[in-house]
Amino acid sequence: MSTPSLDLDRVRETPVVPTAGGPVGTPGDGSPGRGRNGDRRPTRWTAGRIAIVAALVALTVVFVYPFVWLVSASFKPRGEVFDNKLIPETFTFQNYIDVWAEAPMLLWLGNTLLVTVLAAVTVTFSSALVAWGFAYFRFKGRDALFGLVLATMMLPGAVTMVPVFLIWNSLGMVNTLTPLWAGNLFGSAFYIFLLRQFFMGLPRETFEAAKIDGANNWTMFTRIALPLTKPAMIVTLIFEFQAAWTDLMRPLIYLRDSDKFTIPRGLKALLDQFGFGGEWHWEIVVTASVITTVPMIILFFLGQRHFVQGIATTGAKG
Repeated sequence: MSTPSLDLDRVRETPVVPTAGGPVGTPGDGSPGRGRNGDRRPTRWTAGRIAIVAALVALTVVFVYPFVWLVSASFKPRGEVFDNKLIPETFTFQNYIDVWAEAPMLLWLGNTLLVTVLAAVTVTFSSALVAWGFAYFRFKGRDALFGLVLATMMLPGAVTMVPVFLIWNSLGMVNTLTPLWAGNLFGSAFYIFLLRQFFMGLPRETFEAAKIDGANNWTMFTRIALPLTKPAMIVTLIFEFQAAWTDLMRPLIYLRDSDKFTIPRGLKALLDQFGFGGEWHWEIVVTASVITTVPMIILFFLGQRHFVQGIATTGAKG
């Protein structure tokens, strides 16, 4: 009788550690599976898992290799730019000195940053305002009007390019930065659709309670709807920031003087001068391309958490 009693005392004295699924060692405790000897079960590398990992690695290499090559080429002298070696034989920082001497990169970066910030902020706010109207207010013909807004996405940009240019030309805005961002004051059909899905996922009872407390429509939009859709707003900002930062078509159409160039327009000028223009200084072109690309990578890493969260919850309804 003494042996069983000792065993029972040990069981009673053993601490029970609560976990998400139950005590450790019980089925569904939430802890990793263990073998007969108490060791953790190793991950089973089946043929399917190995194939998936290999495919992901291959895709990662395909997407990363061009940028790695670009960075490597920016540290090579002129004669080694296209040797297709990721580790330069002759490592030099001279290209990053020469590119600032050959082109007003700082001025172009400033113009691009100004245009990009204005474009991203204006299109985010204006699109959110329109999307809030389609999501919250109920009126006759709402769905038909929203379908008409979405139908504008099917219009190619080439169709409206000439009429829009004539409008800005009549306003005397050609060769200024205004046409590069001011059109975003009227919103974007894609962003309106994206933000409307988030607004429709918000519980309507929240706004009805706020209205009972005396909140008007503007207060509900700015103090309730916008904070609750923060991931979607950040996604819209990142999307438009990237689109405006890399936009080349509009600067080609509207900008004439080099002191008003944005980075894409400036890269086109560098390519014409040092690439296909006869001088063949490709090390200058690739170095300027690296300087242009790095801010976008930094921006994505800063907003990565909100970006992934916003994409994952697009269209979800509460």
